[in-house]
Amino acid sequence: MSAPWLRDERAGLAAERILAAAEQVFLRRGVAATEMAHIAEAAGCSRATLYRYFDNRHALRMAYVHREAGRVARDVGERVRGLADPRERLTAALPAVLHAVRGNPVLAAWFTHADGALTAELARSSPVIEAMGAAFLGDPADPGTRARGRWLVRVIVSLLTTPGEDDADERAMIESFVVPVLAGEDAPRPR
Repeated sequence: MSAPWLRDERAGLAAERILAAAEQVFLRRGVAATEMAHIAEAAGCSRATLYRYFDNRHALRMAYVHREAGRVARDVGERVRGLADPRERLTAALPAVLHAVRGNPVLAAWFTHADGALTAELARSSPVIEAMGAAFLGDPADPGTRARGRWLVRVIVSLLTTPGEDDADERAMIESFVVPVLAGEDAPRPR
């Protein structure tokens, strides 16, 4: 190390620098294979410094997932903000989320077969991601909306780890099976 690491910078900036380094290591090594030592080396800090900002590898992964999920949710939320009909909003939002994740090589790396189970577990255990999912569906404070939000997260993770045949196939599944359930309509009927 050439100079004291972020001595004068605020803690938030230091954490962002660590997450930016982690992002590059996740892309290069895969999420599950990334260790704290790899991230510390990429960030140009010691492991002790890394542990001052993140208690453990799980905490660092959760911080990264929350940051990126927040970015995607904000971007997609802006795109669908003007759509008042919940069916239209969901039909537009879900493919937009899939495209946003797949279009970013670092995010797409989280959904490979090797890392998909880890990603699913992180998403499943995150109240932040659950709340983001519920926000697309209505009142996140409502228990029914929160439950549908948890299911929405599982659907998105499923489609990211096991995609449809093409965009049209995924859109048809979303319109036929996902949207009716999330919009609180009757169970879907086979066509």
